[in-house]
Amino acid sequence: MDDEFNETASEAIERAQSENPLSDQTFGYALYELKAGQRVARSGWNGKGMYIELQVPDANSKMTLPYIYMKTVQGDLVPWLASQTDLLTEDWCIVS
Repeated sequence: MDDEFNETASEAIERAQSENPLSDQTFGYALYELKAGQRVARSGWNGKGMYIELQVPDANSKMTLPYIYMKTVQGDLVPWLASQTDLLTEDWCIVS
């Protein structure tokens, strides 16, 4: 499924705005959507396929609390922490 992901965050923003020009694009919106199980990205991230997602540990996980990870342009999954820019910008969108 991830191999087929080829929409940049900028393209996803444009698509989301054309579908709903009043959509909220703050980090609060992104966090709400993460908690609802969505993948989100910023248009400021220019790499195709980049997104963040919330991981909720299960009984087989070594982690005991939920955490956010990022899928990089190279396809790697890495832990993610928001920068001040990420928190304050208003270019977040849901990606599929």
